[in-house]
Amino acid sequence: MEKDKKNPNQLNIELSDEVGQGVYSNLAIISHSSSEFVLDFIRIMPNIPKAKVKSRVILTPEHAKRLQMALEDNIRKYEAHFGPIKKSENNTGFIPPIIGFGGEA
Repeated sequence: MEKDKKNPNQLNIELSDEVGQGVYSNLAIISHSSSEFVLDFIRIMPNIPKAKVKSRVILTPEHAKRLQMALEDNIRKYEAHFGPIKKSENNTGFIPPIIGFGGEA
C-alpha cells in the first residue's frame, strides 16, 4: 500500500477549542426510552439548592453499551496504575431521582 493513499476506514475527528475546554460535572442523571439513553451532566455547588444541566448527551442503546464497556476498560486501567477508586458519600446530601421516559423520547 502506498503512503499517500488514505485508509478508507480512517475517521478524522475535529475538536473545537470551546468543546476541548470540557464541562465539569459532579452529578450525572441517566434516563432511557426503548430507543435512546439520555445522559444529563450537572454541576452541583455547595449550599446552592438549584443546579443546572451543563451538558446532555443522547445515545442509542448500542452506543450506550459501548460507552459502558469503554468506561469499564478505562477504570480497570486507571486503578491498575493509580490504585482503587474510593467511593465517598455524597457530600451534598442530595440523592438524584430516578428519571425515566414514559414512552419514546
